[in-house]
Amino acid sequence: MRIVLSAALALSAAAATAGPISFANGWQEQRLSLFSSNDYSFGQNLGLVSDGSVSIAWSRVGRMDWDASGAAWSWTVEQSVPATDLSQKGGDDRNISLYFVFVPESIAPSLEGANIRSLLGNDDVRIMQYAWGGNHGRGQVIQSPYGPRGQGVTIALRQAGTGSFNENVDLGADYARAFGGEKGALVGLAVSGDSDDTNTMIRAAIGSLSLR
Repeated sequence: MRIVLSAALALSAAAATAGPISFANGWQEQRLSLFSSNDYSFGQNLGLVSDGSVSIAWSRVGRMDWDASGAAWSWTVEQSVPATDLSQKGGDDRNISLYFVFVPESIAPSLEGANIRSLLGNDDVRIMQYAWGGNHGRGQVIQSPYGPRGQGVTIALRQAGTGSFNENVDLGADYARAFGGEKGALVGLAVSGDSDDTNTMIRAAIGSLSLR
């Protein structure tokens, strides 16, 4: 997987809203390769099929939710990649990840309309992704092998496999564990599936996403 986390802010212009978040509007796929793309279905839930591929679906978070400190969602995996090491660059396939993109509150307004070119390499961006996949213990914080060290982390929630589960996370506490200090403004959300390294198939969905 060749995810450069600083590219995470290639977000669509539409804003997510508090409470249950619809995946019907404001989401846009960001390819990571010209020759690799997942199939997404957008609606009340977001479904994805990944066939030896990887990409991300993004949405921007509206100002009213920049201070969100928690999140909850449900997700389902019907077909799973094998267990991998999520710390290994080029060998870290996972079924589904939910990303939360933060920037310092002081600069969030100036970045609200920024495009990907102006945001690439921004040292102030911090990204947490909660992952279903890998072979790690629940809650383990894993430094991303992509992009500058200290800019992005993966937090393992579910090991590779199938099923349906509900999740409820404390963004503030997890941010402090991952990066130290207090989180900034939550400006973006994303969902990805990644099966390109193992050349396998993922069938998964996420829904009932809410911020609080």
